[in-house]
Amino acid sequence: MGLFNDRSKNVNGKTEVPVWFMRQAGRYHSHYQTIKKDSDFMTMCKDPKLACEITMGPIRDFSFDAAILFSDLLFPLEQLGLGLSYKSGPPTLDFRLESLSDLKKCKITTPSSDFYKFQKDASHLIRAELPKSKTLLGFVGAPWTLYTYAVEGSHSGNLTSSKLGFYDGRFQGFLDLLIPELLIEMNLQAEGGCDAICLFDTAVGEVTLPDFKEFILPAIKRITSEFKKNHPTKKIVYYSKLTHLNYLQAIEDKNIDVLGIDWRMSLKDALKTLGSDYMIQGNIDPSYLHYDWNILEKKLKQFWENIGDAGLPLDKWICGLGHGVLQHTPESNVKKTVQYIHDHFHY
Repeated sequence: MGLFNDRSKNVNGKTEVPVWFMRQAGRYHSHYQTIKKDSDFMTMCKDPKLACEITMGPIRDFSFDAAILFSDLLFPLEQLGLGLSYKSGPPTLDFRLESLSDLKKCKITTPSSDFYKFQKDASHLIRAELPKSKTLLGFVGAPWTLYTYAVEGSHSGNLTSSKLGFYDGRFQGFLDLLIPELLIEMNLQAEGGCDAICLFDTAVGEVTLPDFKEFILPAIKRITSEFKKNHPTKKIVYYSKLTHLNYLQAIEDKNIDVLGIDWRMSLKDALKTLGSDYMIQGNIDPSYLHYDWNILEKKLKQFWENIGDAGLPLDKWICGLGHGVLQHTPESNVKKTVQYIHDHFHY
């Protein structure tokens, strides 16, 4: 498939399972914290040299098989004129889409190709420094997750107002504004050298399966189809949180190459059911990395024993966490976990 398996290492006639973690460059990492002392979050994202250095930190320190562009998924909301600030910690917007008329407040004042150029420039710098054996991943927020931020100010809770937007025009109106932005963002990252683009959908598990099929999937397929027209050799990763297997079975999108799953889903079932059509990314519980190493090591051993001899298509698996690395995760556990996976997860 060209994402990882053409770069996999052979060990004594066996192949190593590749591994990368969401949020592998972030607050738990002392390298990141050192840079953050002299810079704020938005600057770190928008300064290509800083974004490159933060991205490369965990590659140097932990030997992940992929680097993921250090950026943020909410920048399209800033570009659409909703305002975006991290000064208080969590992201805040100047206004929310509480009614259909609020869409009229959305204004684009900078050409989009200029606005997102910092991601392309950072990708160029990372690709130049990253070993050719490693994959470079770009990312954007998936439409529903970005929409819930625009409506609710976050992606947590029951998202009732967001769901009402399916029927009062807000969701479709927002998609008409957002999707061209996402495509420009994805195209620039690909032009910068990213091998794949991740679509992160952390809020989508809050919708029912019928709503997922009716409202969410058409937007995803519109994006994946248009992107692949421009970049047919680039890969697309779709990660959804809190979804069940029947959601992923419903996707049926030939333009998606990898499905990311959270730690609640059976990796066995995902590989058995979906491994013929997609690669599967996941799905160790991120909290495991907070355990004492003797416990964590046992958990990793059990994880592998559960799938290693199960006749699964392990060549279609990319090991990772079920979500991102948690704040305060011990760096030593990250390093030891990646090393353990490289040393023991062979097929």
